[in-house]
Amino acid sequence: MSQKLQKNLGLTAALSTVIGMVIGGGVFFKPQAVYTLTGGEPGLGMIAWVVAGVITITAGLTAAEVSAAIPKTGGMMVYIEEIYGKKLGVLTGWMQCALFFPATVAALAVMFGNQSAKLIGNENLIVPITLGVILLISILNTLSSKTTGLIQTIATICKLIPLILIIIFGFIRGNGNNPITSPLVGPGVSTVSIIGQLLIAILFAYDGWINVGAIAGEMKNPGKDLPKAIIGGLAFVMVVYIIINVAYLWVLPASELANFDSPASAVAEVIFGPIGGKLITTGILISVFGCINGYLLTAPRVLYTLGQQKSIPGYKYYGPLNKSGVPGNATIVMGILSAIYALSGQFNLLTDLSMFAIWSFYVLTFIGVILLRQRQPELNRPYKVPLYPVIPIIAIAGGLFVVINQLLFAGMENTLISLGGVIVTLIGLPLYSLAQKQANNDNNKAA
Repeated sequence: MSQKLQKNLGLTAALSTVIGMVIGGGVFFKPQAVYTLTGGEPGLGMIAWVVAGVITITAGLTAAEVSAAIPKTGGMMVYIEEIYGKKLGVLTGWMQCALFFPATVAALAVMFGNQSAKLIGNENLIVPITLGVILLISILNTLSSKTTGLIQTIATICKLIPLILIIIFGFIRGNGNNPITSPLVGPGVSTVSIIGQLLIAILFAYDGWINVGAIAGEMKNPGKDLPKAIIGGLAFVMVVYIIINVAYLWVLPASELANFDSPASAVAEVIFGPIGGKLITTGILISVFGCINGYLLTAPRVLYTLGQQKSIPGYKYYGPLNKSGVPGNATIVMGILSAIYALSGQFNLLTDLSMFAIWSFYVLTFIGVILLRQRQPELNRPYKVPLYPVIPIIAIAGGLFVVINQLLFAGMENTLISLGGVIVTLIGLPLYSLAQKQANNDNNKAA
């Protein structure tokens, strides 16, 4: 049984992983949450798509420096461990495995199940399809990383088709009479009070970019290819997002988009008719499938790293690789946990939980770029963030705004969800201590 990850992923697989993990559910489904928050008006929603894109690009530009300087399997948890120490690194990995990855996979699977059942015309199939897609993709990801990288590349190509068709024919067949940039919000809606919630909703659509770092150990040239994949992928995604959101509004007003859990499918049906709309919905489902695959490709690598480090109870189970050279046990565990989350059936709740959890640690990563510059000026940096320290400061400020707003100013429900995320994250500390005792006992027995 091989215990060494195979270096067979190149720039194409990494780039397609970034694009594939970012363009998934959010761009097709989040306009509903956005225009519900704005009271059915487009202005602030469109501004928020741009602002979230800018925050994400500054985040990508910043985090790419750390990714290139510390190209180790495990991604963000490894970066934070190198900068802040072992315990915070373990806490990062625990948060990703216990909250971020399963909540994100579950949210995407919930939407996949909902849309598939509507397409078939039988809503009794929502739960079986939701759980089935998680199971299927988990099994696929127990195969070699080369196989799953190929699946990711194919899914990324396929998912661009509905985007391109909606953009082109949306502008051709849409009447263009709907407002795009004004009014900002509907009557009785406070611009200041909802901007944070808008950003947390839209940042889900932009998320996924940093997780390509988790497969750095399986890339042929991570120092060179990783920054290219993150930055090139994000720039492409931001342009696509802004254009397609204008295309949505070209066809349907914001007040109507707020009424559909899949606004993209509603727009496609207006453009192409019922049959064409179903074909576009099929393309969207392929997109979501690819997105789930991307997360279930990278998530087990984090759990595998925790197992290898003996940082989590049961590390003997999570640490080994299977005959295909991939963390098969860790993949199954992440699939099961995602399925449990998916039973909630709550797309927006799951995405809000995952975004609050991950952005708390993104901010630590951005701060880490500045700390590394000060502590290790001679560290090999194949890529350096441009306009330093302006870009990192913008990323830090944007991230802090999102996290603090969600915790304190986004309403009681969001505050409780966020506090729950904090508690689950902190549980990682006693679990780490337990794992250390287990490891010491195992070492003493071996001696």
